[in-house]
Amino acid sequence: MKTKTTFFSAAAFALSLGLMGLPVKSDARGPGNPAAPCAVRNVQGGGMATIIANLPQEELSSEEAAGLSKMREEEKLARDVYRVLSDQWNLPIFNNIAQSEQRHMDMVKILLDRYELADPVTDSSVGVFTDPQLQELYDALVARGKVSLVEALQVGATIEDLDIKDLQDLLARTDNQDIRTVYQNLCKGSRNHLRAFISQLSLNNSSYEAQYLTPEEVEAISTSPMERGMVNADGVQVFGPGAGRGMGRIMQQNITK
Repeated sequence: MKTKTTFFSAAAFALSLGLMGLPVKSDARGPGNPAAPCAVRNVQGGGMATIIANLPQEELSSEEAAGLSKMREEEKLARDVYRVLSDQWNLPIFNNIAQSEQRHMDMVKILLDRYELADPVTDSSVGVFTDPQLQELYDALVARGKVSLVEALQVGATIEDLDIKDLQDLLARTDNQDIRTVYQNLCKGSRNHLRAFISQLSLNNSSYEAQYLTPEEVEAISTSPMERGMVNADGVQVFGPGAGRGMGRIMQQNITK
């Protein structure tokens, strides 16, 4: 498995450093915010557009603006890689998750529009990126994913591993409730995707070794159930079956803070 880590070290490590290098806001983990952002939670619910519309539009820091721009293209990278691998291997998981990544892109676009930020995705064509680090990473991921089906599934798990780690770093530097809400939902989706890829690897007599998260974090994700619906800025379920038990009150508290 050492070769897998080395393969992604140049571009992916630089990408992670770019996000991790953002200054930490002193109040990023205020009252009610989890000590460990993007943790595994039992969640269900729905209604992202409505949730965002009812959250306050707060002052945006330069770090938060940069994070949104980075995440918009990073979600595109995932979508584009999965589209290519879907064509290559004709396995439903790639097409299904590519569609999910498009929804993730759309979530971030809502925030870019809300804060009147330029969209870094100037060309939605597959494999075209503004960020040269993402362009390099995309090329490496696609090349590896075309080697074999198992390598393609390893690529998928690696993308989700990196995505979760980057979202954790961004959550630690973000206090705007609308942005945190989107990031928490992206993170939840990425955990589900990681579970799916690890499951497919197991069916193909292979396994995944953590590269960005800790082995313990990957184990906790892979051995926990799929998560459904939408969550709030703290990663807590807000709507859907089983989302009673005071969740509406918690959501209202977030809206009125």
